Amino acid sequence: MPTALEELVEFLHHSSIQIRQAAVENLLPFSKTEPAIFKTNRFTPVKDLELLVNDYAPTAKNALTILINISGDRDVLGVLANDDTFLKSLLLRMTDVKDPNANEIAMLLANMAKSDHIERLLTLKRDIALGLSASDIAINQLMDCFVKGAEGSWNPKANFNYLAYLFADLAKFPLGASYLTTIQPYDNVHPLSKLLPFTTLPSALPRRLGIANVLKNVSFSVSSHPTLLSPPLSILPYVLLPLASGCDSYSESETDQMLEELQLLESDKKREPKSNILVTHLETLLLLTTTREGREMLREAGCYFVVRELHLAVENEDVREGCDRLVQVLMRDEEGEEHSGQSRGAPVSALVTERDGGSDRGMMVTQADSEDEDEQIVEIF
Repeated sequence: MPTALEELVEFLHHSSIQIRQAAVENLLPFSKTEPAIFKTNRFTPVKDLELLVNDYAPTAKNALTILINISGDRDVLGVLANDDTFLKSLLLRMTDVKDPNANEIAMLLANMAKSDHIERLLTLKRDIALGLSASDIAINQLMDCFVKGAEGSWNPKANFNYLAYLFADLAKFPLGASYLTTIQPYDNVHPLSKLLPFTTLPSALPRRLGIANVLKNVSFSVSSHPTLLSPPLSILPYVLLPLASGCDSYSESETDQMLEELQLLESDKKREPKSNILVTHLETLLLLTTTREGREMLREAGCYFVVRELHLAVENEDVREGCDRLVQVLMRDEEGEEHSGQSRGAPVSALVTERDGGSDRGMMVTQADSEDEDEQIVEIF
């Protein structure tokens, strides 16, 4: 005999609008406490919820919220990510200038990106969304939603912030990294360049976290490093700026060695407050030291000075460990080179404690490796 909850999910496909709305509203709390109920009858409730995304706005919002909550289940994720019709339906609503649930759709797409099947977004073609994008490629339309969403210039009811997590997962794929670092013919711009300004956007944590992970994941592609480090992309300022504060102290000679964007920062310029984002940027910098050319560019950009100040200012073990790893690479001698004095061969702790007036907070060199410790970007459940 079916339970009351099992009977309730049957009403998700009832012909009455009011009954469907009541069913999805009453089922919403169970998406966290009893998610297995949505897997009954070969995932019929999940398929019903997919259809309800196109229902009246309040019903659609609740259906999307349930799907967001249960998409952490591997089996449910597979059903959602493999459904081409559902994906096209989400894209249609996402690019609708008046859709009231676009932010929830962005969250669901971000969770669906945990499946490899979402890679097809990079090549999927659809009708051009007039006024939004001149491209007929789905990922370009989502990118333009994200950019315009920062200022509310597309859909006034959506900021599309959670698309940053979608881009981060797509960047794990070789095709995704290639897309982000390749000029698109419809606007003659690298998609990655559209994301860079958001690394320091103070009011949008999902954007800062997501884009930090985009940069990290793209940097796993060593063949992309020359493109990443050179104009017109030149990502270094956007990775280093979140690590820096206007209160940091540099000598005149150190300032002269630093990137122009990091020289003479305003005194009210704040450092990124979230330690996990700081760690991610440090990991990106470490990945960019994979080649000798990359190491030299980071040295010439004054990367060490920024990391030194970060290490002194932030009392977080993970951040300090990230600083130690990076400095160990930057300060070591290259093959065929020898240095003396306070240069790459000098003890790193001595350089830092001198800057800090003899404090015992000197940066210590460790033998920690640079393996990626967390393949998951972020969960939104």
